[in-house]
Amino acid sequence: MYTRRIFPVRGVIKWTRRNIYLFLALSAIPVILFDVVGLKWLHVPWLPLGVLGTAVAFIVSFKNNASYDRLWEARKIWGGIVNSSRSWTIMVKDFITNDHANEKLSESDLHKIHRELVHRHVAWLTALRYQLRADKPWEMHLKATRSNREFRESQFLVCEDTIPIEEVIKDYISDEEYDELFAKGNQASQILGIQSRRLRELKQQGYIEDFRHMEMENMLVEFYTLQGKSERIKNFPYPRQFATLNYIFVWLFILMLPFGIMEGFEAIGKHIMEDLAAHQSRTSWGHMIQEFIARHFVWFSIPFSALLAWVFHTMEAIGENTENPFEGGPNDVPITDLSRGIEIDIRQLIDDTDIPEPYTWKNDIVM
Repeated sequence: MYTRRIFPVRGVIKWTRRNIYLFLALSAIPVILFDVVGLKWLHVPWLPLGVLGTAVAFIVSFKNNASYDRLWEARKIWGGIVNSSRSWTIMVKDFITNDHANEKLSESDLHKIHRELVHRHVAWLTALRYQLRADKPWEMHLKATRSNREFRESQFLVCEDTIPIEEVIKDYISDEEYDELFAKGNQASQILGIQSRRLRELKQQGYIEDFRHMEMENMLVEFYTLQGKSERIKNFPYPRQFATLNYIFVWLFILMLPFGIMEGFEAIGKHIMEDLAAHQSRTSWGHMIQEFIARHFVWFSIPFSALLAWVFHTMEAIGENTENPFEGGPNDVPITDLSRGIEIDIRQLIDDTDIPEPYTWKNDIVM
């Protein structure tokens, strides 16, 4: 998916607001034990914690790069589907003619054949996108946090979750093909098989000569290739051992972070106290307030600790939400919108009628 607007900062804050509250609480607990209860030994040296943070940063960066590669590969695959669909349509329009036909057809009958092949291609696009939207146990929306579920339910609409494929695809294929299609698995592959069988019939009737038939069959092979590449990304997740360890390492760093930051802020408070001690003659309210702040300066570690935890956790969550580009999340490849755009384009190429309008998306989030 993508949005026509720049994703606002307030949207990120809203998406992660529960995590922010949790990080503030986790940062406050060690400070309370340190400053209120008096457990002054309760801190961790910053050096080992800094090394851990550096390692976690590398791990998160690796995961985000791998997740982005999966997303970008998926977008390139669907860019290939867009281009190949246009190529297929002009082949249908210009290769299927009366030039070598055993029995000449009228222009309207030829147009019906063109329309049949193009509509069947739209059916393939429909079946493919429904297969790519099917649930997999490792996908994010199935294990979504409460904030993710709320965002999905309130901010955008996944058409494949609400409209069954049988209802969408029946307008593009015949009743016989419909029955054949849903009697077998992998509807997208079956449609390409039906398309190939139909090309063979047209060749036998002389409406496609040998060389053009071979070119159109090669285009069907290209569609199989693009479908297979999409299925590879869909059916093989980002390796779970990496994903699970990344998650554990990030949370280890987040839990230890407040204990490493406190000592630094306590040292700053002591420096302030030493500076104030050099001006003992000052007994103003301002001096007393400064002294109070200096004595409890360790409390300023709470927002800084929460901020660092939020950055690491949010970067890890971005990688997690990007690694499955077909599941129907807010940052996925907009295959539904791409399919509708292809349909409009190729049906206009053959001068078809009753062409659908582009989708109108909820909150400008395009699927």
